[in-house]
Amino acid sequence: MGHKVDPRSFRMNITDTWKSRWFARGKKFSDTLKEDSTIRTIVAEKYAKAGIIRIDIERLNEEINVIVHSTRPGMIIGKGGGGVEELKKQLKKHIIGKVDLKVTIEESRNINLEAQVWAQTLAEQIEKRMSYRRAMKTAIEQIMDAGATGVKIAISGRLGGAEIARTEWLYKGKLPLHTLRANIDFARATAFTTYGTVGIKVWVNKGEVFAAQELKKERI
Repeated sequence: MGHKVDPRSFRMNITDTWKSRWFARGKKFSDTLKEDSTIRTIVAEKYAKAGIIRIDIERLNEEINVIVHSTRPGMIIGKGGGGVEELKKQLKKHIIGKVDLKVTIEESRNINLEAQVWAQTLAEQIEKRMSYRRAMKTAIEQIMDAGATGVKIAISGRLGGAEIARTEWLYKGKLPLHTLRANIDFARATAFTTYGTVGIKVWVNKGEVFAAQELKKERI
């Protein structure tokens, strides 16, 4: 099961939480779900180079809070917060009804431990015709140096312009996909090249969630 399911959804409410936090009934559920998908698409496309890791959406009565986790928050905020206000105006056009929309920008400091950042970085490097093997090795070394317990990268497609598509794997360290307390981050990205699309998958093992608690007990 661990090999066939997204590691984040497999460990939901154990090492991670839901990206959408709200409650709705009946037909309103489908409309709200569609709104969430539209909001994420708009933000991801508008700030593709802002290092967006994840977008959380919280709803309470007539309030919507869009929380954007990014490695480059300055690109989203803009001068004097002008970027946030512009984003609000654009999002309100796709939201049904009158609501109080809030946009919160949070900075992620552990850049080298974020799977989404590396998946997007590898996609950009492949689009620039950089050797995929060299890019994979460099990424794995930097992720492990940042403190990761294990990492795995898979790249599939017409690698190097080959006529037949194939998948190349490279991994280092421990990656227990069936251990629920293992905090494993996962991300996908697509590189658009002249000879077709290349898919990138990145797994990053950040260690066990309860390890810090066990150390505290031993010290006491």
